[in-house]
Amino acid sequence: MNRKIEKSDADWRAQLTPTQYQVTREKGTERAFTGEYWDHWEKGEYRCVACGAELFASEDKFDAGCGWPSFSATAAPENVETTEDNSHFMHRTEVLCHQCGAHLGHVFEDGPQPTGLRYCINSASIRFDPQSSGK
Repeated sequence: MNRKIEKSDADWRAQLTPTQYQVTREKGTERAFTGEYWDHWEKGEYRCVACGAELFASEDKFDAGCGWPSFSATAAPENVETTEDNSHFMHRTEVLCHQCGAHLGHVFEDGPQPTGLRYCINSASIRFDPQSSGK
C-alpha cells in the first residue's frame, strides 16, 4: 500500500523511542496497565506518535477495564485503517495509521453503543494533544 509518509527503518528508529518503534513498526504490544494513557482522562485528541495524524478524541475514550486506552470510534476515519490479523493463533482485526502504517492496536466488537466497537490502542503508538478540543 502506498503511504503518504514513508521512511526508512533507520529514520523510524531515529525518530521513535525503542518502545514506540517496537509497537508501531514491529507490531508489538505494551503490557496491560503500563502505558501512559490507559488511565488518562483529559480533554483533547490522540494523534499517531509516528506521523501526528489525528486518530481518536477524548470524547470517545472509555474505561474497558482491559488496561489499554479504549475508544468507541475514530476521530478521523480517513486516518485509521483495519486489516485481518491471524498472528499468535488468534483471529483479530488490527488497527493501523493510514498515513504512515503504524501499528496502533486492535479493534473488537464488544464496545459500548452506538458503535459497539472497542479500539484497544497501545499508549506507545499515540500521543495526547491537549490543545485540540477533540471532535
